Amino acid sequence: MPMLPDFKLETYFSRWEFNARYHLTASDAQSLTLRELLDMGDAADVEAFDKLWLGYTQTFGAPELRDAIAATYDRQGAQNVLCFAGAEEGLYIANHALLEPGDHAIVVTPNYQAAETVPLSLCEATGVPLDPQQDWGLDLERVAAAIKPNTRLVSINFPHNPTGKILEREVLDGLVALCRRHGLWLFSDEVYRLLGPDPQRHLPQVADLYERGLSLNVMSKAYGLPGLRIGWIACQDHGLLVRMERMKHYLSICNSGPSEQLALIALKHRERILARNNGLVRDNLALLDAFFAEFPDHFDWSRPDGGCVGYPRYTGPGSVETFATGLVEQSGVLLLPSSIYSSQLGPTPDDRFRIGFGRAGLAEGLAAFREHLQRTAA
Repeated sequence: MPMLPDFKLETYFSRWEFNARYHLTASDAQSLTLRELLDMGDAADVEAFDKLWLGYTQTFGAPELRDAIAATYDRQGAQNVLCFAGAEEGLYIANHALLEPGDHAIVVTPNYQAAETVPLSLCEATGVPLDPQQDWGLDLERVAAAIKPNTRLVSINFPHNPTGKILEREVLDGLVALCRRHGLWLFSDEVYRLLGPDPQRHLPQVADLYERGLSLNVMSKAYGLPGLRIGWIACQDHGLLVRMERMKHYLSICNSGPSEQLALIALKHRERILARNNGLVRDNLALLDAFFAEFPDHFDWSRPDGGCVGYPRYTGPGSVETFATGLVEQSGVLLLPSSIYSSQLGPTPDDRFRIGFGRAGLAEGLAAFREHLQRTAA
């Protein structure tokens, strides 16, 4: 297997994420303190955490946690859930369990880089671009045209990172039908599901819709708990889950026991956490609407469908790369320029940036952003 390339997003974040004063491109919702999360639990939950034995845990995940995760699906039981140390491990293992040299994968672009670099390290891959002129729509005809005799996997991510697009239900159903017709696996990164301004927009989970569907999720994004490093894949094919579990033996082996117990508490109170985070998303989107309306000569903004990130177009002077660099170096405001989302599989927009709106403190960051624009325009 060839060496994976540098992860552009994480390399960029390693320089700026904890140094920039205003992190306006975070991809997660507002987090909780340990005390706040424990206070949500009942006496039994807190006692279980306090008396937790700090030994190895079950590779598949704690049974109680898998029960709680399965309850977030319509048709899955705990036997259809495999836990991971974050979503990235799940993505990595799923691709290695499904793909080998000689296979072919289809990947939506732009994308979270690992969605294409991991399959590309294993086999051939084709990118199918979302169309910004069509509200970042997915063209099923282009997906169908990309299918080859050796195609084994289609990989999608909705709500989409970085655009916030949610597929129309008929498009998702059409994609499932296309994959079923050709016997393809459908890997669906659903880490932003249930996060966004309109709960009516959210789609069913692919694992519930399709016998060869894999639904990836994590505590990091919608729940705002990335420090737990708890992710999972739900899939109706238990044999595939067993293959992935055996690959996990070479990586994390098992999850952190304290993290599993804390994730269980969070899932028991998921409605409360999601309501808080979605309220923050709605409030922050109103701030962004007003902010971008102030600078129509600099930005082309449209509200994302879901998640907590958007992908505005930069229309001001110079390139978006120069703009983003000046913004963070001079004013401490961090955005992700579109070079982070460039693809080996085809052209992607080069005039955009990712902005996040899932965390508290957005107003302060936008004030610094506004001051920078006013100062540099003077």
